[in-house]
Amino acid sequence: MSALGHTFPFYAGPKPTFPMDTTSAVIITVFLTLLVTFIGILPGIRGKMRLFWLLRVVTSLFIGAATLAVNFSGEWSVGQVNTNTTYKAFSPLRINANVGLQIGLRGINITLTGTPIRQLNETIDYNEQFRWHFGQNYAEEYIEALEKGVPDPVLYLAEKFTPNNPCDLYRQYRLAGHYASATLWVAFLCWLLSNVLLSMPALVYGGHMLLATGAFLIFSLLFFSSATTLTPLCPLRLGSASLHIQRGPAFWITLATGLLCILLGLIVMVMHRIQPDRLKIFFNQSGIEEPEKGAGPEEGGLLSPRYRISQESPGDQDITLSEAPSEECPREGPISPVEDPLREPESCL
Repeated sequence: MSALGHTFPFYAGPKPTFPMDTTSAVIITVFLTLLVTFIGILPGIRGKMRLFWLLRVVTSLFIGAATLAVNFSGEWSVGQVNTNTTYKAFSPLRINANVGLQIGLRGINITLTGTPIRQLNETIDYNEQFRWHFGQNYAEEYIEALEKGVPDPVLYLAEKFTPNNPCDLYRQYRLAGHYASATLWVAFLCWLLSNVLLSMPALVYGGHMLLATGAFLIFSLLFFSSATTLTPLCPLRLGSASLHIQRGPAFWITLATGLLCILLGLIVMVMHRIQPDRLKIFFNQSGIEEPEKGAGPEEGGLLSPRYRISQESPGDQDITLSEAPSEECPREGPISPVEDPLREPESCL
């Protein structure tokens, strides 16, 4: 290609891009399917319990979907800049492009989109990922990008996150991402336990698990924030402009979900303390069972005995029991050695 007058990069062509992360799309699709399934059950629920049940299902599914989706999201920190920069290595030609950087818990994603998208007789639209999660080598992926001929702005940003770069961004974000991801998995398990406990007569412990879910979500934010607050961020200059990194949507969704879990957990604990009956009604655990249709007005069921109240007077009873004689009647005459067992005893006169 050099003999024909072409310059780097020798890139086979732009990758097909998807409007969002495929893993997050799958997670959201699964939870939306569960929501639609539960909504189909609503016509079988009577009265105001239908509204309570819908509110519980929507809130619980939102917490679970948000906790799981942000763990795989690549938008914990984002940055975007429109600049005039070089496009190919060993070439003085420059382009106007929009460069984006998304930092997640498992790696980074770099986008390069031309403005306009068609420049230098090429379609400038690139989306490259570099992973540092377990089982993946960031340095090897960077070398593969060099061999493939990725555009110069993408290589510049990717090189800032290599393990040997003086900026030390790789160590900061990699360790923070590992700890934040592990904390999010613990939060997801606490969410599962809270659903189990809130469906049983253990509502206060379900509130405790909601508090634990919110606490671990906040801990994940603290772990990730340590990557940027404890050490200054290395400057990222692209042509005539600088790229500044700020908190992404995943960070704020995690914060909102954590605060929501803490608020709901406190509400459950306070209601269990001051209004336990209303809390049981909200979770459909009031404990009031309707009597069977075959039961009479005096009895609760076939095997339900009716006991006399201690304050009830003996005269209010329907059946009066005769008192047993205190003394036996004296027997007159000789006692027969063999008596007829079928003969009724004579009454005393």
